[in-house]
Amino acid sequence: MADTGFLKDNLVGFVPTEISYNVIQNLVKDSAILRLSNVEVMTSDKKKFSVLKNGVGAYWTDEAGRIQTSTPEWTFPEITAKKLAVIIPVTREKNEDTVINVFSEIQPMIVAAFNKTIDAACLFGANSPFASSIYSVAAANSMEVEIGTNAKLDLDISDVMAKIEAKGYDVQGFISNIAFKNSLRKLRDGNGNQLYVQGVDQETLYSLPIEFVRNGSWDSSKALCIAGNWDYSVVGIRSEITYEVLREATLTTVTMADNQPLNLAERDMIALKATMRLGFLPVKNDAFALLTPES
Repeated sequence: MADTGFLKDNLVGFVPTEISYNVIQNLVKDSAILRLSNVEVMTSDKKKFSVLKNGVGAYWTDEAGRIQTSTPEWTFPEITAKKLAVIIPVTREKNEDTVINVFSEIQPMIVAAFNKTIDAACLFGANSPFASSIYSVAAANSMEVEIGTNAKLDLDISDVMAKIEAKGYDVQGFISNIAFKNSLRKLRDGNGNQLYVQGVDQETLYSLPIEFVRNGSWDSSKALCIAGNWDYSVVGIRSEITYEVLREATLTTVTMADNQPLNLAERDMIALKATMRLGFLPVKNDAFALLTPES
């Protein structure tokens, strides 16, 4: 039986379970949208959710009077998994290493590429295969407050929260750019206490968790901070992460010094292609609000 632990004997297949688990764990750890959102495991490419649109009502009635009926209204939004992929060229000598060693070496690059793409698509719709983003649904529903609307930043943020609360939802947390930290550190309540607190395991704003995007995907021209009820931000993840070792391919997206695309055979190189499938859906369009830059 062939030793399936080597790339040269196992050119196409699923990433070993422990490696797949580690990559997904790192995605959750390093992606702001995944840390706050409701993450669902998808067993197929599509998954429907039942969302209560209008609830059940109760009515006063006279003794022996006719009791009214009430029918709840449901919507069934569907989340669709899309393929996310990256190709990492490596030297042919890596062909002699085990799958685990190769993945351990290039895993941080894969995770970083996936995280940046996921956050940019889900938060701002950048190069996104999904129908909507957090920014697009908030902007379309006028869930925006421009910075400087009030005399102080903390009041602007409070107004952002009020946009969501006016729709009947509690704010569960914030996402912001790491460059916004300096402004938050200066916030104080009436007693001089910090409104933004950097704890050991969690950072909070108004005693609610705040996550910071560190992977370069944040678009400061669109928002400075996003508040939301993140139960209504759903990310569906297909657990299978697959890989393929490319030997003879020409990578047209990589240009060498001679202005020619990278030909793996000519350069005596191989490339590792990693793919995963995930979907994204803001279930409630009015559960998110933006603090926007000055126009």
